[in-house]
Amino acid sequence: MMNRNFNRRKKFIFFLPVALLIAAVLGYVVMFLWNWILPEVAHAGKLTYWQALGLLVLCRLLFGNFKKGGHGGHEGFRERAKTMRAKWETMNDEERVKFKEEYKRRCGGWGHHRNKE
Repeated sequence: MMNRNFNRRKKFIFFLPVALLIAAVLGYVVMFLWNWILPEVAHAGKLTYWQALGLLVLCRLLFGNFKKGGHGGHEGFRERAKTMRAKWETMNDEERVKFKEEYKRRCGGWGHHRNKE
């Protein structure tokens, strides 16, 4: 038991500086790319390092984890697409028509351009 706690502490002591280094590098990368591209293209102001780091944290909060796949209970896009495709393939023609109508009702036919004359 004592050895197990020691190993956890050792991993934490290793992980903490690595995580801080990754965060620092990502902050500089975001700051560099923002300041290189956006002021000219989108007439945006320049970012400081701390603003870039804050932007990374904000993106993490708004859009979720940087990990791929279904980690943390989040199902990835490919898994959702596979599930939806399997469900679609088991539907009969009547169910497919009903699904399309419901999709149009909820999404307003998003992606379909209609001519209003």
